[in-house]
Amino acid sequence: MNTARLDEAPRATSNGGSALRTVRRLVIYVLLFLLVATAASGVAGLLDRLLESGDVLAEGGTGGVALPLAFTLVAGPLAAILWWIVWKLLADPAERSALAWGLYLTAVSAVSLVTAVSALLQTAAALVSGDWRPSSFSIGLVWAAVWVWHRWMLRHPAKGPTRMVSVPDVIGFSFGLAIGLSGTIATLGALLREAILGGLDGASFGVPWWQSALQALVWAVGGALVWWGHWVAFRGRQLRTVFSDVAVVGIGVTVPSVLALGGVGVTLYVLLRLAFDADRGVPDVLEPLPTALAAALVGALVWLYHRGQLRDRSIGARAAALLATSGVALVGAASGVGVLVNATLASLAPAIAGSDARTLLLGGLSALVVGGAAWWWFWRQTNTHSPGRRIYLVVVFGVSAVVALVTLVVIGFWIFQFQFDEATGSLLERVRAPLGLLIATGLVSAYHFSVWRHDRGELAEAQPVRHPTLRAVTLVAAGDAAATARAIKDATGAQVTLWRRADVDASPPALDPAELVRALDAVSVERVLLITGPQSSVQVIPLD
Repeated sequence: MNTARLDEAPRATSNGGSALRTVRRLVIYVLLFLLVATAASGVAGLLDRLLESGDVLAEGGTGGVALPLAFTLVAGPLAAILWWIVWKLLADPAERSALAWGLYLTAVSAVSLVTAVSALLQTAAALVSGDWRPSSFSIGLVWAAVWVWHRWMLRHPAKGPTRMVSVPDVIGFSFGLAIGLSGTIATLGALLREAILGGLDGASFGVPWWQSALQALVWAVGGALVWWGHWVAFRGRQLRTVFSDVAVVGIGVTVPSVLALGGVGVTLYVLLRLAFDADRGVPDVLEPLPTALAAALVGALVWLYHRGQLRDRSIGARAAALLATSGVALVGAASGVGVLVNATLASLAPAIAGSDARTLLLGGLSALVVGGAAWWWFWRQTNTHSPGRRIYLVVVFGVSAVVALVTLVVIGFWIFQFQFDEATGSLLERVRAPLGLLIATGLVSAYHFSVWRHDRGELAEAQPVRHPTLRAVTLVAAGDAAATARAIKDATGAQVTLWRRADVDASPPALDPAELVRALDAVSVERVLLITGPQSSVQVIPLD
């Protein structure tokens, strides 16, 4: 008993020391993060006043410079001292491999990158219109220096982290892709707007169209450079981690598929309105067309590129991308069904004008055609026995249940309000929108439930029929009995271990697997020793 206590004492001490080191690292790195951020804010404030007035203390009195001076002269030296201590500690391999070190560099790298790029692009975009913003430039310049400094530490050969090394690159190319997508769509949309609506919407007011296009182009080029730097120069496309797969599927496939399908749907909606609902004027109908065309084109190109990149990644990543695109299309198709139901009910409500119902009908038809066709195309490519598909079905059930519950509450609210409200209007007019959503959700849930039952049945048929109690079989046989062992495993589902007999020289006659399985039917234990003799004899020995 005393010996047990002595054995447990070092373990308790070790666990306590490990927890203490973890807490110490957490406190140090959180404090270092706050000090670095505070010092960077102070330096940016001083640089702003220097660029704006040429003399830090010349304009505005000393009140405006007191805070950035305090941030710089107090937080700056403290951050330098604490960083020097941390840098010395990183000579220990345990400190270098600690999760806190990788988390700190990831957090500072992400914050500095987003802040620097956003501020610098704001400055460049403002210069297009002749506006100089020293504040944005100062923030971008200082945080760019912070990013370079932490990037150097991240790639340091002796003291760089050994965990989460690739996470900043994944965040970088995801952020650059998001900015590049939005900027490119805005640029192309402005060009298409001028080409399509330039002679239809009369005189333009505000800034010239080319100025807004150039400002959007600044963001597009800046985002493309950030994406290229992390994706190509820093070799982010060669990463094969789970986090990189999630980023490629989420930002590179799912978001562009939303843009592409949404753009195609809106384009079809505009064309249908031009053909059947142009009473409000052509310029009003064509208003969403330029942005829709830009989103469809850019989204499709980005989606095609990243789908090609998935060929070299895991099967799970490819399946996830396929299911994500199918889910996006399913949402569009379900929305179309809901809008069609809404439009049908709107045509029956006396308070709703016919033109509004017609517009709703065309919108629902566009979403249903585009989303339904895309969903059918991608859904038929999914693997029935894929675990990702089963997870997808469960997610669909969960989302459908939440949507149905919310819509039922909304419908109940409008029903009770109609009963106690003496205002004019029909109940159908009030509940038509949530009722359409409820019907669409019900159809989606019913179909996917049938798919889930069908897949479950196929999976059950594909699984071997397991013996009610048998878990392990040790097969002792002469000659090559690998086929016999596989037959027993497929028939019973038990784990089979094959031992070859050394006392029999010649291979015995082939054994019938069905006969071996029948010999195991009467077994009521979990482990069995199965011995086959030279004369096709079978001996079953239950094991304890």
